[in-house]
Amino acid sequence: MIVFKAAQEKVLAALQSVAGIVERRHTLPILANVLLRKQGSELELITSDLEIQIRTTAQLDGDEGNYAITVGAKKLGDILKSLPSDQIVSLTANQTKLTLQGGKSRFTLQSLPAEDFPLVQEAADFGPAFSVPQKTLKMLISQVHFAMAVHDIRYYLNGILFVAEGKTLTLVATDGHRLALSQATLDVEMPKQEVILPRKTVLELQRLLKDDSKSEEEQLIEMRFAGNQAKFSFGGLEFVTKLVEGKFPDYNRVIPKNHKHHITLGRTTLLASLQRAAILTSEKFKGVRMSFAPGVLGIASSNAEQEEAKEELEIDYGGDTFEIGFNVGYLMDVLANMSQDMVTVSLQDANSSALITNPEYEGFKYVVMPMRI
Repeated sequence: MIVFKAAQEKVLAALQSVAGIVERRHTLPILANVLLRKQGSELELITSDLEIQIRTTAQLDGDEGNYAITVGAKKLGDILKSLPSDQIVSLTANQTKLTLQGGKSRFTLQSLPAEDFPLVQEAADFGPAFSVPQKTLKMLISQVHFAMAVHDIRYYLNGILFVAEGKTLTLVATDGHRLALSQATLDVEMPKQEVILPRKTVLELQRLLKDDSKSEEEQLIEMRFAGNQAKFSFGGLEFVTKLVEGKFPDYNRVIPKNHKHHITLGRTTLLASLQRAAILTSEKFKGVRMSFAPGVLGIASSNAEQEEAKEELEIDYGGDTFEIGFNVGYLMDVLANMSQDMVTVSLQDANSSALITNPEYEGFKYVVMPMRI
């Protein structure tokens, strides 16, 4: 049976939209595969890692009929990438073997039976569906994703808090040392939801969401939440993921208010200075000292070899003189993930958290704790 016969770019696009979650090494070998399920003239492609499942449907010609098989997702993708984009490629099934052909190239691939593929059991109690623009969600994720924890024992920090209420959508991420919050006002009323999306789900959504879709329908992402699952539908994809169970910290208490010192300066200028100072920080403690004095911001770093870097920036500041230390990586992360020209740094004293905001966009807040240097 010819499972599909279509242009390489069409097949590859369908495969790449689902293949991002596939791990190369897995305790279950079949999870390295993509499930190809033929129903009539439509081909369904499904991948899973037991926590997340992504499904898409494509019209890729071939023989009509019902048929299902699984094949190595990365291997199939690598072969397709190596062939010209306008070449017609076909996949033919013959018992347990699959043959992929493109021009004069021919590849014989092993397969595993479709009935062994572990599909995610979808929750029965999904709440009401609501839609938001893909572009908005992608922007919100891009502004907070870098503050998520990685393999933290406090498992609820290894993801993003997603809060929908009324017309406000809020995303929050923290690793205990810094916190990023981004908020958008939408045109639609949303049912009150508060869930924690896992780290892998967040990064995969960021990869797949589009911010340049042509039609209005393509521009939206539909969401539904159940007790322990979320379901997203967008751009021909259906994305089901487990949620992180646990209580996210009260982010409103973390965000400092009433700071007395506010300095607004060019984002790229500050980022470039910090990047230079970071070169001479020690591997273990990525600390920089920032000293504020009327008209001048000093940035300094040093390491165990007694090497030093010093930078000075002119700033519009007339307050007290004081010095504060930060992990330079935390500052560079936020500046690199902002797109606006200016940034505002608000401070109280040398021992209090700093608040970084965006003078052009009120919905963004980033809190970073000071460090002793």
